[in-house]
Amino acid sequence: MSVRLPEFGDVKLPHHPDGTGLVTVTVTYNPDPEILARQQQLLPPVALKVLVDNGSTPELRERIAGIAARHGAVLVQNDVNVGLAAALNQGARHARTLLPSSRFLLLLDQDSEPDDGAVERLVARYAEIEALAGTACCIGPRLIDVQTNLEHGFHQQQGWLWIRRYPASTSREPLAVANLNGSGTLMPFFLFEALGGLEEELFIDHVDTEWAFRVRAAGHGLYAVPDVSFRHRMGERSLRFWLFGWRVWPERSPQRHYYLFRNTMRLMRRPYVPRVWKAWALLKSALTLLTHLVFDPARAAQLRNMLAGVRDGLRREN
Repeated sequence: MSVRLPEFGDVKLPHHPDGTGLVTVTVTYNPDPEILARQQQLLPPVALKVLVDNGSTPELRERIAGIAARHGAVLVQNDVNVGLAAALNQGARHARTLLPSSRFLLLLDQDSEPDDGAVERLVARYAEIEALAGTACCIGPRLIDVQTNLEHGFHQQQGWLWIRRYPASTSREPLAVANLNGSGTLMPFFLFEALGGLEEELFIDHVDTEWAFRVRAAGHGLYAVPDVSFRHRMGERSLRFWLFGWRVWPERSPQRHYYLFRNTMRLMRRPYVPRVWKAWALLKSALTLLTHLVFDPARAAQLRNMLAGVRDGLRREN
């Protein structure tokens, strides 16, 4: 691992004596440099921005370093891909050593782009939502899929139903939710640290799902902020389909499906994971397997990786 500070003159880290400072952590792995540059440009200039690269190709590593330098970000470079969860934890720890006074932490994927001023609005809404919940919270924006222009929506649990809600983009009413997409999640730094950060063994898929359920099990809130929007990309590609309304289906590689199925099985063992989610996840996994078995030209590789994920997920964890 190597760490680079922005390559221009003397580095001046943000100073927030009132404790309202923001740290953003973005993890990259062979990213689209143009999207990454736009993301960094749209983040608040007063924030401490940390980029953690997970072993991108040498050419891209240099381009990421240039983006970090232009936008005043601290760059942490890993020689190998240590996984999304480990890299986010790594970035958060490094930021804490650089700026101990920071209050907020914003987690980001490489392919999320906040609307202009969206991050500032998200931070501004936090105190109001915390007061409403009566406890520390994680809050997140409305996500718009770039390829289909459809909203991802927000999950809620109602009895034995696991439903998706689509509040109006003009609504200022915070929405209590069952989980949040990891990218765009804002939280108090102390909450992230108190709960031990993200579970690194999960590597990539369901990292945010497990975190959300752990937050709720600890008595803290999860809230969506519908009038704050990020543009986001799910999977390698997204399809638009009709099922009682237009919906987004992310396409994933066989390797991603290995982690998705493995981690789904692992969460089945966790007592703090809601039973309704477990039932929904099993149904969705079966539908995913069937869909790729019927329609995917790479069905053999997909099936092999999905079944390997199930096998490894059912093994007893250390």
